[in-house]
This record gives sequence, structure tokens and C-alpha cells, in this order.
Amino acid sequence: MNSPPDSRAVPDDLSQQVKDLHVEPPSEPEYVRFRQQCWERFRAARQPSAAPDGSETPIRIELPDGTVHTGLRGRTTPMEVARALNDATAREALVAVVDGGLYDMNRPLTADCRLAFKSFDTPEGQSVLWHSTAHVLGEAMEYKYHGQLCIGPPVEDGFYYDIYLGDRAVVEGDLADLERRVQSILKDKNRTFERMELTKAEAREMFAYNGFKCEIIDKLSEHDTITAYRDGPFIDLCRGPHVPACGHIKAVKITKTGQAYWLGRADQPSLQRVYGISFPDKQQLKEWQKRMEEAARRDHRKIGREQELFFFHPFSPGSCFFLPHGTRLYNRLLDFIRREYWSRGYDEVLTPTVFDFALWEVSGHAANYRENMFSFESERREFGMKPMNCPSHCLMFAHRKRSHRELPLRLADFGVLHRNELSGTLSGLTRVRKFEQDDAHIFCTPEQVESEVLHYLEFLKHVYDVFGFRFELELSTRPDKFMGDVALWERAEAMLEMALVTFTGKRRDEPGGWRLNPGDGAFYGPKIDVQVYDALHRRHQCATVQLDFQLPIRFDLRYVASSARDAGADEDEERNAVVHRPVMIHRAIFGSFERFIAILTEHYGGKWPFWLSPRQAIVVPVSDRFVAYGRQVQQQLHDAGFYVDVDATDRKLPKKIREAQLAQYNYILVVGEKEQADATVSVRTRDNQVHGERAVEVLLGEWEEKLRQHS
Repeated sequence: MNSPPDSRAVPDDLSQQVKDLHVEPPSEPEYVRFRQQCWERFRAARQPSAAPDGSETPIRIELPDGTVHTGLRGRTTPMEVARALNDATAREALVAVVDGGLYDMNRPLTADCRLAFKSFDTPEGQSVLWHSTAHVLGEAMEYKYHGQLCIGPPVEDGFYYDIYLGDRAVVEGDLADLERRVQSILKDKNRTFERMELTKAEAREMFAYNGFKCEIIDKLSEHDTITAYRDGPFIDLCRGPHVPACGHIKAVKITKTGQAYWLGRADQPSLQRVYGISFPDKQQLKEWQKRMEEAARRDHRKIGREQELFFFHPFSPGSCFFLPHGTRLYNRLLDFIRREYWSRGYDEVLTPTVFDFALWEVSGHAANYRENMFSFESERREFGMKPMNCPSHCLMFAHRKRSHRELPLRLADFGVLHRNELSGTLSGLTRVRKFEQDDAHIFCTPEQVESEVLHYLEFLKHVYDVFGFRFELELSTRPDKFMGDVALWERAEAMLEMALVTFTGKRRDEPGGWRLNPGDGAFYGPKIDVQVYDALHRRHQCATVQLDFQLPIRFDLRYVASSARDAGADEDEERNAVVHRPVMIHRAIFGSFERFIAILTEHYGGKWPFWLSPRQAIVVPVSDRFVAYGRQVQQQLHDAGFYVDVDATDRKLPKKIREAQLAQYNYILVVGEKEQADATVSVRTRDNQVHGERAVEVLLGEWEEKLRQHS
């Protein structure tokens, strides 16, 4: 057996190992050749020792349109099926979907299956292209820095790779050289991604030089499938899948650098992170760059500062200070969702913020979520600030006996939540530590699950239509780390699938339908995730509905159903009562108010629709003589419930109007001598359309009609 480069024993303490790391900088890192030697040796050992017996087992391959293709087990690949369909499918397909799971296009199929193809215009295709480009970036980083690669996943808008470099930092000036190296690698358009399954011992040997990879391997059981991928000289521990060949990656941009902690924990080594994005067409990169320029103009942090909506302060990192105009916006959203709750049978509740940690032991969050919680001790007891409302709602359900006649019970809670996000991950309103949600939990019978999920999806569609959002639905199934019985999980997943089919009228992966997101459920149950697309066609995760059989078990929640024929006979009802377990549905539409406000800010570019606007109007007196009348108009409009300001400065009128337009006031109400005499205002809008004089009462009527459309 060959020894790994720098083949000292791997220390138990990863922090000490990375401090000891020292690699001389030859033209090629020594461990690259060592990995290749391991790969060749392991691959040779997998070659069949005897010729096959000649038997070929046919397999049935069903395509999304219902047609069936016949292939050979262990020989036919998704790429061969795509080529048999047409050249365009073979050219555009980046990854296959086999029985709901992503699968390499060049990997032979092993059994009867359902097969679909995903191009770059799907989330699956984008993710696989970006993941493959991350491997190319990893190779460029290894050759440039000679460090230890950590992880390199696709993310919402591109990919990144983390590397340990000791005290050295990757700086902005490095990015151009990294991009040049990546483009040089991609000149080999025929370079493919080869997959190999490894034993735990083989993986440990191949990556023995890299303590980070070894830590990942050591956490896997002997029964886990461990895979590595090779493209050119680069080999990485990876689940895959990848694009058929590097020729699919036509355009790359290395975008920024940052820092992260290994495993996201501050007590672990500090890593250098490099971000990028890639496309199968150069024109798409140009279009993306234009969108990024527009996104920079719409950045919610920039608009929030310009419109004086909110700010952050180092005395309370990750906690937003909403200024008066930002609070107006927040309250409009709150009022809107409250009205919807009232008409849809929800009851609003208030629950504590701090709980004894014994509660989180019962709920399972102590075991699965402790590192994300703020905790403290008081009188020798450990307390935790709630990161979510569900356990407190379980206590509320359980505080007295419940009857089936009370179900479904829909409890809505706008309570303050806290999550201990790492400081390096905080980003404006999109990632915070203190936040509020339009959070609600529905306790229902198993028979009510489908109708309640459908009720939620219809609610969701109504709300998102108001804001002009397009959305897509994903069914996220059981993760590797989960609570409870597999049979209950399968039952819950089947319920959500039935609701999705009913709501969309489509089967999985059909156009306009929904898709599967395997293994991405919450630890307590499967969920439907909602991907929202904003005005710049960017995807955001906001809403979710999660089915939970576990918390009702952990909190021993029960309701009583009567089997008595005479439902009005209390004695019979008590005697014939049967105890049942409710199903718990977790749901949100906005998600956190903070994140939703960030998305809305960028969606509208700060040009708020009238009903939501924190600056619905400003009264602009033409001179100081008419300020008193301007304030009178403001008060009249204010008393009717509208957000109206007055510009009482002594600037010239054109300057006042221009400033009001830049501040995105929906209406600019000019008042002078004529308006004062006639009890009117001269109306214009922020887009400089002049609507002429209006009596204040007439204007109020028009505005109230606008609000009625959202009430």
C-alpha cells in the first residue's frame, strides 16, 4: 500500500492537525498524484475476474409521457435513452431523475425505473451544473494554494468551495487568477466525471492527507454508500451526480470571497470560501450580470438605508431596528395576514419567549437543534429562548382535554423568536437572530389532513397573487437524521403527495406541477416547500407546510372522539369515548417578516404599492404661507388611517417634488393659495403623472377603495 504524502498519523484533534499542515508548493500538489494512484488501484480491483456469462437482463424504463423504453441492466445509461429520443434532449440534459432521485447521465441503470431528464432551466439542472463547476474550482484552488479542501456545494445562486490555508487569506485580488485557472481547465470539453463507490477504509486511505475529509468519512457508518468522483486529475469525496462532461460548462464567473468555520462552529478552524456561478451559455452569463447590476440597485440594505426603514447595530448583532417608516410597512403586513386569519378560522395566541430546557428535551430540539439556540442559566436551571413556536403550541393543546369537535384547531402566533446564527452568516434582513413569523400550527384528525393542506395552499396562492409572486412546490421527504417510525413518515409523505396532486391537478415533474426534493424534510416530518420567484426571477424560500406525527407523540397529545349514536347524550359520550392522537401541521406563508420584507423590498425595488407603502403621500406646500393648511390636510388624511407626511422645508417647489419622487411617495399633494381656498389638493404621482385638483374627501374615497381591494 502506498503511503499518503506527508504520511504522519492523522491526529485525533483536527485543529492540531491543520496547524501542523505544511506542503511545499511544487507545480502539482503531491497529494494529487497519491489520490490518482489510489483511484487506479481501487478501480483495478473492481474489474471482473472472469468474463460475463453473456446473459443480458432487459429492464423497463418509463418516461414522463408514459412511453416505455427497453434497456439492459447494468449497461443502458440515461444518456443512451436521451439520444434515442432526440438530439436536443441528449444535448440539453444535464442530469437524470431516476425514481425521484438525481442520477448521472452516464451511469448505467440497474433496474426497472421511471426516468426523466433535467436541463439547466430546472433547479435540478442548475444545481448539478454548479456542483460540477465547484469541483473545477476546487482543482484550481488546490493548484494555486496547496491547502486542504473542505466542502464545495451548489447553493441558491451558484456554488462555493471552502479551503483551509492556515493563516493565509484568499483576497479579492485572487479571484481573477482563480477564474483564469478555471477557464483553462474547462478548455478540455470532453473531460467527464467518473463515479466510484468506496469502502470506508478505501475512502480513509485516499483522503488520509486531509483531516477535514477524514472527519466526514469517520462519521459515516460501514453501511453507508461512500462515493468519490474524478474529473481529469481532480478527485473528490462527493455524492454527486455531475454533468456528463465539462463541455456543458460554457461560462464561469468567480464572484467573491469570504470566511466560514468548519462545520459552522466558531470553535473549529477558520476556512477561506470562494463563490462562483456558471452557465451552459455565455449569453446567460451576460444576462445574469445585468440582473446582478439591477439587484445591486434593488438591494434591500441600500433601499432600507435610503428610505429610512431599518438599521442594525453591533450592540445587538442580527437584530433589526425598524424605524418609523419600516414599522409602518411591518404593521401593514401584520394587519393583512391578521385579516386573512380572521376570515379563515385561525385563532391568534400569545406564548412565552423563554422556556426551561426540559421542554426542548421533550420536543427533541435539545438533541437536534441545541447549537442554534440561545440558552442561559437561572437558579441552577437551564433555559432556552424559543427558536420556534411549535412546542409551546403543543403545551397549549395539552393544557385541557380536547374533543374531536374542536378540530381542526388553528393556532396563529406572532411571537418573537431567536436563533443563534453565526455572525459570519448574518446578512441584512435575510439572515437574522431575532425575528417574527406568521407562524401557525393546525391540530387535526388524520382524515382532515388533506383538506387542511389544500386550505393552506389556496391561502398561499391568494397571498402570493396579491404580491405578484410566481411560485413552485416541492415535496421534501425523510432526511437521514429523523425522529420516529418509518411507516409514519411514509404515511405523512403520501398525504402531502395527495394534497399536491389535488391542488395542482398534476403528477410529479409534470409541467405546472410539483417536484420531489428527496431527503430535505424536517427532522420531525415531511414538508411542502414553496419556492418564490421575484421580479428578477430569483428563487426564494419563504412559505412551508410541514406534517408532523412526532410532536403529538412526544407531548402525548390526545383528543376524544365519541362512538355514541346519540351525540347529545353526555353520559353515553363519556362512556363510549375513544382517545386518538392528533396530527400537527406546521405552516407559514411569509416565513419570517424580516426576510419577507427584504424580498418584497427588492421585488418592488422600493416602489411600494399604495396599500402597503410606508410613504403613501406627502403634502408639499408651495411656500411657508401654506404649511398650516398642509398640516390640516395631513391630519385629515392621517385620521382616516393613511401614512402622510408634510414637507415643511423652505426649498423650491421643483426640488421638493423631485425629493418626494426619489423617496417613493405614491402621491405628492401640492397645496397653495387656490387649493387652500377650494379645500383641495393638486395630485401627482411618483412617476410624474399629474392628476389635477381633487377635493380631499374625493381623494379619500379613491384611496379607501384601493385599500378595500386588500382587506
